[in-house]
Amino acid sequence: MASPKLLFLVTDDRYFMSHRLPMARAAVAAGFEVHVGTRVKNYGEAIRTEGFTVHDLPWEKLKRSPLDIVKDIWAIRRLYQTLKPNLVHHIALVPVMFGQLAATGLPIATVNTIAGLGSGFIGRDLKGKILKTGLVLALRTLLTRRKSLTVVQNEDDRLALQSIGVPQDSIRLVAGSGVDTDLLKPLPEPEGPISIGVAARMLEDKGIRPLVEAQAILHRKGLDTRLLLAGDYDPTNRSAIQMADLQGFGRQPGVEWLGHVDDIAGFWARCHIAVLPSRREGLPKALLEASALGRPLVATDVPGCRDVAIDGKTGLLVPVDNAKALAIAIEQLAVDPDLRKKLGEAGRQHVEKTFSSVAIGREIAAIYRDMAELRIADTQFAV
Repeated sequence: MASPKLLFLVTDDRYFMSHRLPMARAAVAAGFEVHVGTRVKNYGEAIRTEGFTVHDLPWEKLKRSPLDIVKDIWAIRRLYQTLKPNLVHHIALVPVMFGQLAATGLPIATVNTIAGLGSGFIGRDLKGKILKTGLVLALRTLLTRRKSLTVVQNEDDRLALQSIGVPQDSIRLVAGSGVDTDLLKPLPEPEGPISIGVAARMLEDKGIRPLVEAQAILHRKGLDTRLLLAGDYDPTNRSAIQMADLQGFGRQPGVEWLGHVDDIAGFWARCHIAVLPSRREGLPKALLEASALGRPLVATDVPGCRDVAIDGKTGLLVPVDNAKALAIAIEQLAVDPDLRKKLGEAGRQHVEKTFSSVAIGREIAAIYRDMAELRIADTQFAV
């Protein structure tokens, strides 16, 4: 009997390798034939080396017109019709919406991961509020279809989806993909001045600007601290910090913008403290990895962040967009090596207990098996 086919639909190949590889490996271990539909740039061969089949989708996030959107959805639908997967896992908001539309009328079971409701649900200005209204209507329609299950990464997102009409029994909470706690072992602190690290896209919604302001506050107080910014400039995101501003950050005292960093363990080896002052998250992998490596955390008291940074236990929580509070929390850790050690050790234990990739893999594989069985008996696809 042939193995059931599982297709991952993700925006780009790097994201699949960095965030969803443990899930795909768990699926193979559970007996699935794994396929990946994505925009292939630099990681196609790495995906194939894992034994997965890659399907290149030429969609782009930047300057997508309504006609481009229709073409993207149609290309996804053609892939579904040709491949005839038993199950498709749509990951993140755009693949969820495009994929669910493409699957209309086809005998496919779908798993839809909302990897954080993100800027679309923050809705601070008028444009953001309009975007949120449209997003709510789309999700209410697309996530309530038969043979469809929605996976969220924190309890706040579960409650948010229930509040807009997604049935409770069609939502599962799975804590991301997990982290490899055998690979990521606690690291000793580096020598030299206290270094604060953030690993995130360079977005306003990630709190990068108040974090840079916090570093300036610490510098004015005479503290010898360093701020390392690891992350890409992302012009496709409505919350993107402009390149000129990022370059300006790098000219401020004690601030270094590194761009994208592949060696995440090497990055955290340079840091004493991990920070993520985001406005909202699903389950931030950067904080999970930093905790696995024994780093104390400073994060905002928002969905996702507070699931990893438990105030007073694994890290310190601060209000959103508050540079002064960030500076106070960072200073508290900077001057107290015993507190850094205590929070770092507790964070490592928390990740081992709750977020290991092995445990998360078992959870997601069980969901895959259950959902694959829902595929209807008639396997003739619409054309």
